[in-house]
Amino acid sequence: MSTRKTTAFYAVLIAVASVAVGMVIASRMDLSPESAAQTLVVPAANSAPLTGPVDASTFRNIAKTVSPTVVNIRTESRQRAQELTEFFGGGDELFRRFFGQPRQGQPNERPTVAAGTGFIINKDGLILTNNHVVEGADKVEVSLYGEEDDQRYRARVVGRDPLTDSALIELTEKPSHALPEAKFGDSALMQPGDWVMAIGNPFGLSHTVSVGVISALKRPFPVAEQRTLDMLQTDAAINPGNSGGPLLNVRGEVVGMNTAIYADSRQSGNIGIGFAVPINVVRNLLPQLRTGKITRGMIGVQVTPVPREALEEFGLKERTGALVAAVSSNGPAAKAGMEPGDVILEVNTRPIPSRDELVQTIMGLTPGTTVPITVIRDKQRRTLNVTIGEINLEQESGQRGDADEATEDTTAGFGMSLGGLTADRARRLGVPAGTNGAVITEIDPSGAAARAQLREGDVILRVSRQPVSSAADASRLLQQVPSGGTALILVWRQGQELFIPVRKD
Repeated sequence: MSTRKTTAFYAVLIAVASVAVGMVIASRMDLSPESAAQTLVVPAANSAPLTGPVDASTFRNIAKTVSPTVVNIRTESRQRAQELTEFFGGGDELFRRFFGQPRQGQPNERPTVAAGTGFIINKDGLILTNNHVVEGADKVEVSLYGEEDDQRYRARVVGRDPLTDSALIELTEKPSHALPEAKFGDSALMQPGDWVMAIGNPFGLSHTVSVGVISALKRPFPVAEQRTLDMLQTDAAINPGNSGGPLLNVRGEVVGMNTAIYADSRQSGNIGIGFAVPINVVRNLLPQLRTGKITRGMIGVQVTPVPREALEEFGLKERTGALVAAVSSNGPAAKAGMEPGDVILEVNTRPIPSRDELVQTIMGLTPGTTVPITVIRDKQRRTLNVTIGEINLEQESGQRGDADEATEDTTAGFGMSLGGLTADRARRLGVPAGTNGAVITEIDPSGAAARAQLREGDVILRVSRQPVSSAADASRLLQQVPSGGTALILVWRQGQELFIPVRKD
């Protein structure tokens, strides 16, 4: 950076020292205060239908127009950047993050340098990118289109959201010329076969352009424990370093933010399967990203799809709603009287066709508001008034239960063995005093119980809503379920009750 620019920059810092220091500290802690954030005018989205021919100049013109809005991002961190393979268990997992990774065994104390992409969304220097590009970064620098590679501008993280892998950063050093702005399209208009273009910084090769089509819509992508995000799938070539870059429609409008690729253990780059966050999802979050805090609703339940083969047992005529597998103690749902085994049919009078629809609906509600939730229980509809809580991702992850001792009773057709809930077992499992039930002592990995995600150490409390007093009692009730039928099993696991339907082989 030139001496003139450096002098001017530090003069501004001195003039607003207290504010600047507060912003730096807050950005390091991911707690940027509202007082430090200006109101953001959300960019308009063009929802006009995509029409017209694609000719020899279409993609050339898009590249010429949009490339100036795309930036290269360089980060430095003292913590080792995580690969997506590590985040989801490592080994042979196929998803990989887009930016350069340190080799295994690299000392943590050495600075990690990583590269990614972003795009400018307003003239004040606000830039959208992926959360994983800037997460944990001690230093963020941005290079602009058409400038020398060593000309970098410092930036700060304004807001981050792991659930959409999105982040908003802001230039704290700015060029003398005006900044261009990316235009937003409507990702809801995209259909398989539509042309798209990606612009990014793959392998450090700045402003690389690639072209492909939308391959599929609503690909579920794991973002947290029991949470997924529906992605756009594309075969436009995207590689490590493309993270956070724009996916553009044939009008040159951003319809997605490139986030991940699908690869096998022999591939480190593109094999024609990439994923982008739909821009509508990110655009709706922009006001909250600008304040530095994302707020989402929760009700404190774990939900699964309603089993197709168990509609009659639940009193349903069609497969709709979401099955409540567990209710967090003292959570909003528990306080409202919701129970494991309930099927949620409506939220605030809005029908819930599926588990994923329920999750998205609840997350969009404002914490503190009370809404009616309609459930079906024992084949009867009832309405519960639930006060929406706020998501805390750190409290949502659970751990597996421990296996217990020798088998005392074997249950055919379910692939599990049961034992009595002795005082010793109850003590070691932490089961509350006075609890009656049967302990799962062994699980056949290929059996029905394993497929339904029952675990060794689970304590069966009820079978098809009948209380269980012993292993023999549980075995008798399970044997009454015909082959191909569904047992509605309530278990105790690590301090909470889980409702798990299991189809008998």
